Amino acid sequence: MFSFAYPKLLLLLLLVPLFVALYAWARYARARKLRKFGKKEVIASLMPEVSPYKPPVKITLEMLALACLILALARPWGGIKDEKTRKEGIEVIIAVDASNSMLASATGDPDGPDRMRTSKLMLEKLINRLDNDRVGLIVYAADAYTLIPVTNDYVSAKMFLNSIDPSQISEQGTNITSVIEMASNSFSDNRNVGKALVLITDAEELEDKDAVMKAASTAARNGIQVDVVGVGSTVPSTIPEGNGVMIDYETGQPVKTALNEDLATAISKAGKGIYVNASNRDALSELEGQLDTLKKTTLESSVFARHHELFNGFAWIALACIVLNILLLDRKIGWLDKITFFKKEEKK
Repeated sequence: MFSFAYPKLLLLLLLVPLFVALYAWARYARARKLRKFGKKEVIASLMPEVSPYKPPVKITLEMLALACLILALARPWGGIKDEKTRKEGIEVIIAVDASNSMLASATGDPDGPDRMRTSKLMLEKLINRLDNDRVGLIVYAADAYTLIPVTNDYVSAKMFLNSIDPSQISEQGTNITSVIEMASNSFSDNRNVGKALVLITDAEELEDKDAVMKAASTAARNGIQVDVVGVGSTVPSTIPEGNGVMIDYETGQPVKTALNEDLATAISKAGKGIYVNASNRDALSELEGQLDTLKKTTLESSVFARHHELFNGFAWIALACIVLNILLLDRKIGWLDKITFFKKEEKK
C-alpha cells in the first residue's frame, strides 16, 4: 500500500508542467529572436560552443529534482510494519520530610536557603535523570501520606513535589518508621524489579529509633534498598516562624535544629543503602550510582504499528539530479565532437 502523510503537498507537482511550459515558451522566443539575425545554420556556426542538446537535458534534471523534492516533502509511506518497545527500569519511592525543622536553613548561615527548597531542587534533578524508571512520592511528619503512587508520570511527580509545604502539616514529628512501612506496601508485587526508598530528612526528633532500624532492616530483607539524603547543617539553626523564629514556650528560648548525620547513616546501613549529604556537590551522582546497582527489569512492553518511510529514496534522487545539473555546463563537450554517432554509407 502506497500513501502520503501530507497528500495536499502533492498539489505542488503542478509547478512542474508550469515550469516546462515556461521553458518551452522561452526557447521558442529565443529561436524567434535568433531568426531575425539570419539563417539558423549561419548563426550556429557563430556559436560553436553552444550545445543544442544540453538545455533540454538540464531542464529535465531540474524538473525531476523538483518533483522528487515535492514527493519527499509529502512523506511517502510504503506500508505498515510492527515495532516492539521495551522499557527496563526500577521502582523508586521518594519520601520527603515535611516537619517544621525543614524550614530551617540548609547551611550554617541563617539567611541561607531552607532545607525544603534544597530538597526539592535535588529531587527534581533526580527525577529528571530517571530513565524508564517508576517513581512514587510520600510526604511525612508525625504521619506518612502518599502524594502519588508509583508511576512513570514524571510531570505529575514533580508537580506534587513542588506542592509540599511544612506549614500545612498540622501534626509535627519525624515518624520514619511509618514511612518505611507505607513504602514497603506501595511497591509493586514484581520481585524481579529493583526497589529503592529514598528518605529526605534531617533525622532529628525520631519518635522510636529502634523501631526505625528494625523497619529499615526488614525492608532490606524484602528487597527494598533504603537510601538516606541528609538535609541541613550539623550546626544548630533556628526555625523561622512568621516574622521571627520559633520559640519553645516552656523555656522561652528559640527552637534550634541540626542534622543528625550519625543516625541518618545508621538508617542507611540498616537498609543496605547509602547516606549522602544534600550539600555535597557529588551527592546526586552518588545517589544515582547507588540506584544503578539495582536490578532493572521490563516494566513496560508494547507493540505499535509504524509506517515504512520512503522519502529517503526521493531525496537522494533529487540530490543526484541537482549535482548533475550543476556539473553539466551549457557549452559543448569537446571530446564528444570527435565521435561520429551517425556515419553515412559510401555508395559502391
